[in-house]
Amino acid sequence: MMRFSTLIRHPADWMTGAQADQCAVVTSRIRLARNLRGHSFPGWAKKSERAETLEILRPAVEGLPPMKDAFSREFGDLSSVQKQVLVERHLISREHAARSEGSGAVIERRQSFSIMLNEEDHLRMQSIRPGLRLKEAYQALNALDSELEQKLEYAFDPTLGYLTTCPTNLGTGLRASSMLHLPGLVLSDQIGPVLQAVNKIGLAVRGLYGEGTESLGNLYQISNQSTLGESEETIINRLDRVIAQVASHEQNAREKLMEDDPSMVADKIGRAYGVLRNAHLIDSKEALNHLSLLRLGGNLGFFPAATVNLCDTLLMDIQQAHLQLHAGTKLSPESRDSIRAEIVRSRLQSLDSPDIDTKKNNQTDRFPEDGNPEDA
Repeated sequence: MMRFSTLIRHPADWMTGAQADQCAVVTSRIRLARNLRGHSFPGWAKKSERAETLEILRPAVEGLPPMKDAFSREFGDLSSVQKQVLVERHLISREHAARSEGSGAVIERRQSFSIMLNEEDHLRMQSIRPGLRLKEAYQALNALDSELEQKLEYAFDPTLGYLTTCPTNLGTGLRASSMLHLPGLVLSDQIGPVLQAVNKIGLAVRGLYGEGTESLGNLYQISNQSTLGESEETIINRLDRVIAQVASHEQNAREKLMEDDPSMVADKIGRAYGVLRNAHLIDSKEALNHLSLLRLGGNLGFFPAATVNLCDTLLMDIQQAHLQLHAGTKLSPESRDSIRAEIVRSRLQSLDSPDIDTKKNNQTDRFPEDGNPEDA
């Protein structure tokens, strides 16, 4: 089995911006909730019952072919910092990290599959892919689920579908979501109307770490809310269309910002670069927001394209638990801010200043100096 240190040293491609096919869509995730027939759901189960269920679940999941040489641990064997690192990498949920004995996780070597054991449900299985690949993520997880269903007897009702702890997961037990980077919509003050439109058609918008968290670094999760009465394909197809539309709005907003106010965009990106390259104390929120603008600069051509991958890696590595793991000790808030700034300065050391003049000239050269396009 894989060690924790090995898992952390080799982040998944979807964590580092690798293979992302759209600049606005960072990742796509499919999650399935399942429970065992004849066993109390985790929230109602006694400690001994959770331990008994874990003894059934863990070997069944470890025996799946994709889970060969996977990372597999019971939470009683992990420190609170290690569990929080897994949360920051979106491999387990915040709620799951709060549990200890009787809970665990099995994570595939490449981290494209992560199976939470005795979370809110007995099984919370997720598949994550870079970019807008909801269908690909679903097909992969559906195959894993079908294989597991041959080993385990799920709690299933012919009318209601898969039985889950929370009624919102009843039916398919499916939650599909994408993480989007939307700085163009934020800078152009269009984010409110776009997210309101998404909410009106029954989709949920959440922050960086899901329900109850705020949007940091202009990152938003959009997901389905209901799972009952519709097929998995219907849910995914609807979400896929909406995510593509939001990504298109983001691209249009970026283009319009560069046409209408390239100086403002250049100023935002230049200031972000200056702070990150020179700060000696920086808190998480400020760092994430500046890295978001640096990432935008990579998409717009102010920086080399590889800057996007660098920013995505940094967005993860400067989180609180990652910093404590890096330091090997518990850190005060000021120590975290100092180490965070040091890491960012070090990683950005070889990144040249943004190519602002060229980008601005590409916009303004299309028009004469008096700004009247009809005279061009």
